[in-house]
Amino acid sequence: MATLSVEALCLKDEDYPPSTQNHGSEDESDSDTESDEKEEGKKEMSIADVYLQACKLVGVVPVSYFLRNLESTTMNLSHHGLGPLGCKALSIALVADMQINTLQLSDNHILAEGAQYLVEMLKANFTVQHLDLSNNHLQSGGAQYIARLLLDNISLKSVKLSGNGFTDDDGKYFADALSTNSRIKELDLSHNDFCGKGGEHLGHLLANNEGLEVLDLSWNHLRMKGAVAFCAGLKVNMMLKHLDLSWNGFGNEGALAMGEALKFNNTLVHLNLNNNRLTNEGVGMLCRGLEFNDTLRVLLLAYNSLTVEGALALVNVVKNTPKTALEEINICNVLVNENFVHLLEVTCQEHPGLDVQYGGVGGFIAKKPPKRVDPMKVIQDYLDERKLRLWDFFRNIDKDGTMQVPVADFRKAVQQSSIPLDRYQIEELIQRLDRDRTGMVDYRGLADTRKQMMRDHRRHLRKVESRQKKEKQKSDRILKTFKNAVEAVTPRSSLVMSPGAPKDDSSGPQPFSATPLSSWHHIVMSNSSRYSVTHLSNEHVHLPMLGGTTPYRPTSSPAMRSYSQPNLLGDSPRTGLSKSISAQGVRSDPEMSHNKLSPTTNFLTRSRPALDPKKPDGKTKTKKGKKKKTKKRVQ
Repeated sequence: MATLSVEALCLKDEDYPPSTQNHGSEDESDSDTESDEKEEGKKEMSIADVYLQACKLVGVVPVSYFLRNLESTTMNLSHHGLGPLGCKALSIALVADMQINTLQLSDNHILAEGAQYLVEMLKANFTVQHLDLSNNHLQSGGAQYIARLLLDNISLKSVKLSGNGFTDDDGKYFADALSTNSRIKELDLSHNDFCGKGGEHLGHLLANNEGLEVLDLSWNHLRMKGAVAFCAGLKVNMMLKHLDLSWNGFGNEGALAMGEALKFNNTLVHLNLNNNRLTNEGVGMLCRGLEFNDTLRVLLLAYNSLTVEGALALVNVVKNTPKTALEEINICNVLVNENFVHLLEVTCQEHPGLDVQYGGVGGFIAKKPPKRVDPMKVIQDYLDERKLRLWDFFRNIDKDGTMQVPVADFRKAVQQSSIPLDRYQIEELIQRLDRDRTGMVDYRGLADTRKQMMRDHRRHLRKVESRQKKEKQKSDRILKTFKNAVEAVTPRSSLVMSPGAPKDDSSGPQPFSATPLSSWHHIVMSNSSRYSVTHLSNEHVHLPMLGGTTPYRPTSSPAMRSYSQPNLLGDSPRTGLSKSISAQGVRSDPEMSHNKLSPTTNFLTRSRPALDPKKPDGKTKTKKGKKKKTKKRVQ
């Protein structure tokens, strides 16, 4: 990647227009005053003059809109076709600008080269706070420049990068940059190509960032794998308030992971899951998380495959959860029924602020038609209750003993009997026994038909059990993947625990915990080094160097890292013997070999004081041993 400095964006002496000079005889004092006026003219050169001169040097046509609105705080240059060179001329003019607060450059085809010019300009310009670079074909090269911008700039608060063709690998650049930048409040990465791996990187972004409040990831391709990894980062995030995940194809598996994240996240206020292939089953999984959430206010679930059952489940969650904060539920494409309207009225009496947007009244709950029982099974159950044989039933009909009965006689006999068969079941039984349509029912094959019926019944039961088992295994795999993703985004330094430390019961038992410690402990422990005294003393406002060099960024020293690690041996008298404590809490101690020989005594001596310090246990054991030896000698 080619490097570029701010000096390259500044006009040199030979770039300024030549001034008129007097060719007559003048004194030395006149030449001095003339040179001073020339320098003052350079300093007082306006932004418009600098922009016109830069356009002339670069070879592009100046944008008249920019010249007319220089005094405005918002500069909207979208759809102006600037290109990389036009962006360079604009960057030269904005290096010293102190007026423009919002810069909108969407749909200008500036490419990665133009992003490089903007990055160098924003190293010297600290006035721009809102930047829009949507639909500029930045690709992976532009993603690296933008990541460098997020690392160096200290004034930007919102960045829009929609529709720039970012892929999974580019997600790592944003995750690394925003793990240290807590000043960005809004980030738009919609209409890109983030898939499963990109969802994993974005999950790391949420787990490590401490400032992002609005995130737009709509119109990507996260799907199930990306959704599970992303929701793992959402679980431990403590700052995000607005999240847009529409048009990502989450499916019911993604809804399961989102429900698990909502059980622990207590900051999210607005959640958009429109058009994510959710069904009533997925909404049920999402409702399990809503039962534990008390901060989410707006839930958008429009254009999913929901019916009245899913709508009833959402309203029931609000009705049965007293601490819920839901105020708006959007299911505008769902047709509801009268039962839903009645339930909503009852729920609104307890929650007056609830607003549910549905499609209209006229829907129905899709009920599967009851499966007809096999007529042979009905006859078999009838005979078993009365302890009769199959041949006894047909003996009164077939008086000749030929095992063949006319269809009319068979139908009449079955209807007059007390067997609970309806007209459709009788016709089905006749079709089985008279397959050739001869008009005669041959009941010699009833035994074989009964055996086939029993085999079909057992096969159906096996299919149902297999389907239920596969669904359970799939849910277990998703939950296991979610837990592994949570452990991956959770900092390892927070897993250090004292062997005999008491458990913290302040918040009570937390169900569905996917981490060894609580999520909030992970975040506090992992980020405590950022607020140490050493770090605060070094975190001043660093202005970027004009020579193109990157500003000094203090690294975490061992002294700073010690603030995030609990001192397990702070009160131990043998602290001088211990060498170091690693990030995983493993202590390199020369006495570890001795401790391994007697782990029980080592634990007791560390966690409990001696009962009688004047009489140690070792001396009493030696006395008892001497007494025993003297008795043996006397004998």
